[in-house]
Amino acid sequence: MTTPHDPTMEAIGKAVEAGRAGGTAAAREELLRLWSTIGVTGDPLHRCSLAHYLADLYEDPAQALVWDIRALDAADALTEQRVQEHHADLHTAGFYPSLHLNLADNYRRLGSFEAATEHIDTARSHAPDLPAGPYGDLVRGAIQGVAEAIAGRDRTRRVPA
Repeated sequence: MTTPHDPTMEAIGKAVEAGRAGGTAAAREELLRLWSTIGVTGDPLHRCSLAHYLADLYEDPAQALVWDIRALDAADALTEQRVQEHHADLHTAGFYPSLHLNLADNYRRLGSFEAATEHIDTARSHAPDLPAGPYGDLVRGAIQGVAEAIAGRDRTRRVPA
């Protein structure tokens, strides 16, 4: 199955690459520009993807939390059909472990350990929906690492994967 061309997802991908290459400020600016184009009622896949990646570009866990909540809200509006239109191997259920992991990590860094525990438990409950292979292993490992940090009441920033 061929994935239809999606200029918005392509632009999000380019901004993410720029951020990973060290251009954090430029990537954040580009994603914010795209967000203003997509809008809060735009395509849930675009909103979820953009917000999920944008959250990682903020050092401040409170700012990251805002974007991670937006990503989760958008995921809740996603349909399996929309995700499959983008990529036949994706499933909406596979989004939730990472989304809840990020929320848990932000709450942990803010010292809100009860909320962090709720989200890490939810991430764990969704972990069986992760694919086999490197990505699934990475998220499962991060869930374990954040769970240990929550248990130890550790608020230090972890290096994003």
